[in-house]
Amino acid sequence: MDTLARSMAGSDVVVFTAGAGGAGVDVTNAIDGRGLELAVDAARQAGVRRFLLVSAFPEAGRNKAMGEGFENYMTVKKRADVYLAATDLDWVILRPGTLKDAAGTGRVTAGPAIAYGDIPRADVAATLVALVEQPQLRRTIIELTEGDQPVDAAIAALAHA
Repeated sequence: MDTLARSMAGSDVVVFTAGAGGAGVDVTNAIDGRGLELAVDAARQAGVRRFLLVSAFPEAGRNKAMGEGFENYMTVKKRADVYLAATDLDWVILRPGTLKDAAGTGRVTAGPAIAYGDIPRADVAATLVALVEQPQLRRTIIELTEGDQPVDAAIAALAHA
């Protein structure tokens, strides 16, 4: 953790997007679970106050036979959210819908509780950039899907709500 903290020192924000990508229960536990905890602890040690976490939409995969690995993934993601939210950091937990490899549209639906849907990975990345640029948005959970509002406008609206 010390090496990671030294690497983070002087940063304004940590953006944690790492994930096991379906590589199995042990890898999910290591990356999505313990990896997040180590990154949070390192950020605190380094004095980085802001932490953005890409998590999972609670409705992901519901009403489908997803299997034990996916259920473990959802459990680990929830524990990671709880771990971060229990800290004194200025965190934002971003919960995108089902990730698509399609080209981004630059338009999203974002809010604390929205209907489940898909979202291009590029639009998640654009949303993270918008979140970095809105430091007053903190200690909140945002659900995200493709939608009709430009990314910057959607995040700005949340920041000024």
